[in-house]
Amino acid sequence: MNEALTLLSFGPNGWGDEIAYGVFVTISLAVATLPLGLLLGFLIALAKQSPERSLRAAADIYTTIFRGLPELLTLFLVYYGVPILLNQMVRIFNPEASLDVNSFVAGMVALAVVFSSYASEAFLSAFRGIRQGQYEGGFALGLNRSQTMRLIILPQLIRLALPALGNLWLILLKDTALVSIVGLNDLLRWTGVAARVEKEPFLFYGLACLIYLALAIVSSVGLSRIERWSGRGEVRR
Repeated sequence: MNEALTLLSFGPNGWGDEIAYGVFVTISLAVATLPLGLLLGFLIALAKQSPERSLRAAADIYTTIFRGLPELLTLFLVYYGVPILLNQMVRIFNPEASLDVNSFVAGMVALAVVFSSYASEAFLSAFRGIRQGQYEGGFALGLNRSQTMRLIILPQLIRLALPALGNLWLILLKDTALVSIVGLNDLLRWTGVAARVEKEPFLFYGLACLIYLALAIVSSVGLSRIERWSGRGEVRR
């Protein structure tokens, strides 16, 4: 027991500092990915509702691809493929130039496109739950299309989509562990390094399990409060 506490302690004799940093990186990656994924998902949902057939087709192709590919494969495509594409584009103007994509940015982009492909379906279902009269009421009040969307539709959309988006957040939080494969020093990577060095896989991987569970529990509690807050008007009625 004392040996385990020493290994998990902070300072030169333990791995507490590295694991704490890994937790910070894991949370930072999830938090950075969330707004990008939500924005992309919302735009894709709008495209799926567009009267323009080409936009609907492009949105359907996007969601089919990124919902069909494994998340790990998407990460590899972004991490290894995007730098090649960027370098080819840059070398058109400067043959000596070279660009690189670090593992954090690659992970954020890869997780965001996967998240957005599922979030778009949540937004699309929420759009379908809003009656056409809501739009007509906004126009009758003299609001233009963007004002109607921002003041009337968007608050209802978030409330309707929130349960599905909450589940996607929990999935995103777990999927951040995939980025350790491309060298990001997240929670799973540091616990893996500690497990190999100290020959204590059960201790460190067990700690990683507990930390992920704690993050999921905290997120669930927070999401439940947000759902109650967003639905307070419905309860009063």
